[in-house]
Amino acid sequence: QVVVLAAMLAAAGWTALMTVMGMPISASHALIGGLIGSAIFAQGMAVLKMKGVLTILIALFVSPILGLAIGFLLMISLMRIFQRTSPALVNKWFGTLQVVSAGFMALSHGTNDAQKVMGVITLALVSGGFLPTVEVPLWVITACATAMALGTAVGGWRVIKTLGLRLSHIQPVHGFAAETASTAILMGTAHMGIPVSTTHVITSAVMGVGATKRLSAVRWGIGKKIVYAWIFTLPACLLLAGILYLGLQALLQAG
Repeated sequence: QVVVLAAMLAAAGWTALMTVMGMPISASHALIGGLIGSAIFAQGMAVLKMKGVLTILIALFVSPILGLAIGFLLMISLMRIFQRTSPALVNKWFGTLQVVSAGFMALSHGTNDAQKVMGVITLALVSGGFLPTVEVPLWVITACATAMALGTAVGGWRVIKTLGLRLSHIQPVHGFAAETASTAILMGTAHMGIPVSTTHVITSAVMGVGATKRLSAVRWGIGKKIVYAWIFTLPACLLLAGILYLGLQALLQAG
């Protein structure tokens, strides 16, 4: 129970901090780093199932590359298909289509990110003896869905501005391409049971779509800061969760 609590506190704290700073970091990285860190500090390296850890890390590394490539290729295809159509008409059509692609993007977000937190809560319930088998209760599903909906509604406006305005200037057709590419990747990985970062996938897809105009259309300096935030998230949460675990254990023993 303490391992799970320390992991969740570390992941939530780091994600909140990065959101305030306007950095679209991966809550998945934060959660995975937190779980690994608190587990190591509790039981040592031997407690980790390295095959599962390596599978997740490889997927988290490969998925942004796929987002960049598929976003770029899809946008190139759309440009060729609609090259003889007026820009005003293209924007009008894709202004409507983007509502659909955004809906599917939200659905794929839930099939990926909500499942991770549902898994961690179920882990806590099983390890605490509240559930006899690994089955996700309906109230856990409802709680996670509600929390994701509220978080989306409240929003991190600095993150929205970073992706929507500062990283690359995108129009409806670019948004449609980025969201469609991201949805394809997220739905595919969810079907295979591999947790990847929605944030990484959509950010890299936006960069890939933006690069079809010209390389300078993407503000690579902003992109570099985002990548740095990505790199530091997992080790930072690993260490933070470990420290929190030790602190929580000390409080329990003192009590």
